[in-house]
Amino acid sequence: MDYQAWEQAMPVAITGDILWKVQAYRLALFAADIAWQDVSQLARDRRTRSLSDQLYRASGSVSANIAEGYSRSSSRDRAHFYEYALGSARESRDWYYKARHVLGQQTIEERLTLLTQIIRLLLRMVPEQRGGALREDCAEYLPGDVLPT
Repeated sequence: MDYQAWEQAMPVAITGDILWKVQAYRLALFAADIAWQDVSQLARDRRTRSLSDQLYRASGSVSANIAEGYSRSSSRDRAHFYEYALGSARESRDWYYKARHVLGQQTIEERLTLLTQIIRLLLRMVPEQRGGALREDCAEYLPGDVLPT
């Protein structure tokens, strides 16, 4: 599905809302729409049925949390819901990576790119609402480190 065609087909009830101006919301809503086709394909394979459910819940949660956060009156509350959206976007990206064996490399690359774009936008939105930086610590893994089992 092409983003431009999708955007033009959106109902006025959605595009007429001030929320539509939020790029992260538009992209997240698009991601949820295209996830519908992907989860339908994943649900047909018994091995990825539960993955499809998790992916659909996570992908739908991104735009829903942006919408709920945008509607909050305090910037602290908005930041809280944008953080939920950020977590759901990362979760969606994780589930898509796990679905690569069924969905194929090109589809996965497109979905990971879209979700990474949404994540980057949210990483800017949260600190703007919070009035400070988002704490994103980097984990360091040294050669020879053993991961817990």
